[in-house]
Amino acid sequence: MKSTSTIFLLFIVLMSACGNQDEGSVSAIISNGNLEELRAKKKELASQLAGLEEEIALLDAAIGEKAGNKKLSLVTTHKASVSNFDHYVELQGDVTTQQNVLVYPEAAGTLLKVYVKKGQRVNKGQLLGSIDDGGMSSQLAQMETQLALAETTFKRQERLWEQKIGTEIQYLQAKANYESLENNVKQFKGQLSKFSITAPFSGIIDDVIKDQGTVVAPAGPGSEVFRIVNLSDMYIEVDVPESYIANVVPDKAVKVFFPILNKTIESKIRQTGNYINPNNRSFTIEVPVPNPDGKIKPNMTAKVHINDYNNPQAILIPQSIISENAEGEQYAYIASDIKDNVGVAHKNIITTGKTQGDFVEVLSGLNAGDNVIEEGARSVKDNQQVKILNK
Repeated sequence: MKSTSTIFLLFIVLMSACGNQDEGSVSAIISNGNLEELRAKKKELASQLAGLEEEIALLDAAIGEKAGNKKLSLVTTHKASVSNFDHYVELQGDVTTQQNVLVYPEAAGTLLKVYVKKGQRVNKGQLLGSIDDGGMSSQLAQMETQLALAETTFKRQERLWEQKIGTEIQYLQAKANYESLENNVKQFKGQLSKFSITAPFSGIIDDVIKDQGTVVAPAGPGSEVFRIVNLSDMYIEVDVPESYIANVVPDKAVKVFFPILNKTIESKIRQTGNYINPNNRSFTIEVPVPNPDGKIKPNMTAKVHINDYNNPQAILIPQSIISENAEGEQYAYIASDIKDNVGVAHKNIITTGKTQGDFVEVLSGLNAGDNVIEEGARSVKDNQQVKILNK
């Protein structure tokens, strides 16, 4: 059947052809009523019509061919290639440090002196505060005097005994007295040291909780005097689902992002736990984080990206170009038989692996060098001609 446009064109051509004839000739022949002349005229016009129809068919074919090229689906492609693929599992963790402690007094009494301020850096063993010892310092001084005398007596008696002067009992009594006083002084010094509050490690005084003159005690709620923090030995604790236990191991690469600082650092897993928490089926890992500027604080939240998989020979394609058929199979289109930027789209059933960002690992169905259709992939069909646009 001819299209409406074709019939309309034929009508115009026929009218034009008839218009070139003597308008009265056909009417005259009809008026004359000569049957032979009528038949001859009809044959002449029919011959003209057949020729016009043949030419019109050729024009339709040419128009269809030209129009078909213009209607080819426009696509872009990229050549599949092998690349290294690292997959990261994203989890959340909290910054912590083992050197973040409250310092308590070891003896009860009045806090006589505070030697540090909030924010001050201190060294391990540095004196932070002192407590009234109730006269124990004076007692120690007396004991040390007695010890000095006992030491002198013992050494003299020892020299005499070596010269066979005096009795053995005198020597042993002097020795026993000296050693007894020496032990008493050591014990007393140990007791007296409890009235001095010292730093358990090097760090920063985060808070001075008790003021000078306050009565403090070694136990009970609210008895802490200082908080000291070391920000140089920081790490992140992360609960990892047990399904990753085979791949999340010590020395695995980790990327740590601190949203509040808008900062990313690279580290490695230092330690993995040996216990599965039955409540959430996870194990704990530790990831050390360097903190040279001190901006990372305890209890800060971090996003931890753990490298749990690597494929150095992976083929990656964008997720957006993958479709799925009724059988649940995934597929992508490749372009082949490309000539003058025109090719044929072919549907390839693929098997995918892990996903990272906008890209998917293809385990089978694509080869390096395939021209994978990207833009326009959703609008093409199998074995359809496509026009490939250069990016």
